[in-house]
Amino acid sequence: MKASLLAAILAVLAGIGLPTQAGINAQLSLWTRSSITAALISFAVGTLALGIAAVATMTPFPLWSSAAALPWWIWSGGVMGAFFVAASTFIAPQLGATTMLALILAGQIVASVLFDHFGVLGYPLHPLTLQRSLGLLLLIAGVVLIRNS
Repeated sequence: MKASLLAAILAVLAGIGLPTQAGINAQLSLWTRSSITAALISFAVGTLALGIAAVATMTPFPLWSSAAALPWWIWSGGVMGAFFVAASTFIAPQLGATTMLALILAGQIVASVLFDHFGVLGYPLHPLTLQRSLGLLLLIAGVVLIRNS
């Protein structure tokens, strides 16, 4: 299987996982009475699953002594993931899956266009063209149509 096809399949599966995870965590928050606690439990289970996967695939761990050479922001991904899980756990029952993901998608697309345009965070440079701008506007229009329906 070509790497790009595998990447596309994984992207679709990850996309399916977002509203599924938010719904599951929203139900968990009914029991915990807290979006934060539900997100914490979700992250704990996810950390356990990743630990098992790392051991099962014999994934080597880097030397911690090399961590000091990394930029400070390299550690913020986990914080952003925690924010996303906690926020989506809170948002899902408020807005519903479609509106929640439409708004999340809008934020992701705007950020992605900027990251690509400026080539930040290790992304390859893809300047903002008229065609990409039109695509961005159409996606935002779709979000507005979904939100207002």
